[in-house]
Amino acid sequence: MIKFGTDGWRGLIARDFTFDNVRIAAMATVNYLKKQNQENLTAVVGYDTRFLSNKFAEEVACVFAENGIKTYLSKGISSTPQVSFCTKHYNADIGIIITASHNPAEYSGYKLKANYGGPSSPETIAQVEAEIPYLTENPPKIILKPIKNYIDNGAIEYKDFKNEYLNLIRSKIDIDGINKSNLKIIFDPMHGSGINTLGYLFPYVKEIHSDYNPSFGEIDHPEPIESMLGTLMALTAQGYDIGLASDGDADRLGAVDEKGKFVDAHKIYMLILKYLYEYKSLRGKIVKTVSLTSMVDKFAQKYAIELVETPVGFKYAAELMSQGGVLIGGEESGGLGTCLHIPERDGIFNGLLLIEMMLNRGKKLSELVQELNDEFGEHHFLRIDQKVTEEQKTAILSAASHNPENIGEYKVLEINKRDGFKFLVDSGWLLIRASGTEPLIRFYAEGDSRQKVETLIYSALNWK
Repeated sequence: MIKFGTDGWRGLIARDFTFDNVRIAAMATVNYLKKQNQENLTAVVGYDTRFLSNKFAEEVACVFAENGIKTYLSKGISSTPQVSFCTKHYNADIGIIITASHNPAEYSGYKLKANYGGPSSPETIAQVEAEIPYLTENPPKIILKPIKNYIDNGAIEYKDFKNEYLNLIRSKIDIDGINKSNLKIIFDPMHGSGINTLGYLFPYVKEIHSDYNPSFGEIDHPEPIESMLGTLMALTAQGYDIGLASDGDADRLGAVDEKGKFVDAHKIYMLILKYLYEYKSLRGKIVKTVSLTSMVDKFAQKYAIELVETPVGFKYAAELMSQGGVLIGGEESGGLGTCLHIPERDGIFNGLLLIEMMLNRGKKLSELVQELNDEFGEHHFLRIDQKVTEEQKTAILSAASHNPENIGEYKVLEINKRDGFKFLVDSGWLLIRASGTEPLIRFYAEGDSRQKVETLIYSALNWK
């Protein structure tokens, strides 16, 4: 039942994600930490807005405390960036946040964060997961005391993660400049961990879906993608300069320009990259996942910047960023980190960076996007997560592995197998990746026309 994915474990509340299983995950983390042969171990634990998240977090904190690990527990709802920052800020050995990110409301999750302030490395996650089979067969028999006992003896200490995080934001972003700008800003935290965050910095910001609602109300799942942001797009077009949205744990960003047009994650990455390099004159390597726009490659070539391409998953970028020398790292799903901040995705920080950019450049968001089109040409992107039978999954992957010479009408020029199968065609590409945990195949495509990306994906969907 407990299967770790990109940066932790997610499961259905009450079916998979139970208190017993959370205790096993916490004990697996304890065992991992104790094998590092360090003394005075400490941990940070936070939680999102989902059903029972606070109680699951308390369970984790009590398991840690009972095993001699000093634990800093969030005194309120916290985002993933807040937990990552506090893990670094308090010099903790590990951070845990109870969240299922952008998954539907019936899910919860257990994410691991590293001492450097970002996702734990793939090696750490694998070592924690390796402890689980034994614990599943031999459930821990520890008897936990009421949380008050651990608080009274100092083993658990409540901390204001949000305040610590907002102080960091104030030191990194031109808050005064934004306040004086008279920009009209609308923000959609999608009932997630971003609630009651942006409003602390800018009381005049219009917020929607900002009440505490563990079921996410009208939102099917809190992912800041175009299909989920219809209300935000419609409202932004009614007189706002920019619309921003963050996902369930506030580490991903969605943006809408003043015309109500969605600005995808590829363009957000490029806008911030150009701002850091060309306006702020910052330098460093560029890190991108294999699923991110080819505009990044063109930009790196233009300025002779070292470009590192990784498999899909921000954890790969974060590990490189923690070593220093990285200007920006990110992925196509709306998460990116920069040298200005911790090596973590942060929807709030990156949204404010977009606003700061608009002010410093003296341009509307639509004008900044048009600059990308003028410089790099039109780039259209499409992603489809297709549920398939095991037979269909096998057939599609088999066809991909046989190195097709054409996809639809487009000749394959090169094949990249860094993560799945990426087929490069003239002015475009198609990436096919299979889920390792369910009968699902993800299709990503980029091209210089909408027709091209649709042809690439739907041609592959019909492979037999």
